[in-house]
Amino acid sequence: MAIKKMRMSAEGLANLEKELEYLVTVRRAEVAQKLKEARSFGDLSENAEYDEAKNEQGILEARIQEMEQTIANAIVVSEDELSSDEVGVGSVVTLLDMELDEEMTLQIVGSTEADPENNKISDESPIGMAVLKKHVDDVFEVEAPVGIIQMKVLSISK
Repeated sequence: MAIKKMRMSAEGLANLEKELEYLVTVRRAEVAQKLKEARSFGDLSENAEYDEAKNEQGILEARIQEMEQTIANAIVVSEDELSSDEVGVGSVVTLLDMELDEEMTLQIVGSTEADPENNKISDESPIGMAVLKKHVDDVFEVEAPVGIIQMKVLSISK
């Protein structure tokens, strides 16, 4: 399987590293303590607490491994690389939904940084993929669950 390089901001990488540090130093110790306590309850074959702690440990270790992989393969997009002429990862774009005549301002981010509630959408989302490499005044279509949406790029900033 090919390793996927992931574009992200320096802030996104720092947040990921901080979360990884927490999982490795704090959560791992908490789960180890739960396992230790569960073992003390005796017979492991009928010990629900032990099974639950082992399951939690497996999920935690998978998450740690996934984050380490993402960090190792991160490509940090610097402010200097961002263009006000063309939409890329890190760009802040104002779009016009031409059907609803509504404007929205979004930041295009790597998938690990996506936070739709804060208007940060992934470059792998339908809108994110459709708007990449577009310029001001470009009109493009997005295939969404509600159908095809026509949008226009009103502005691009860093």
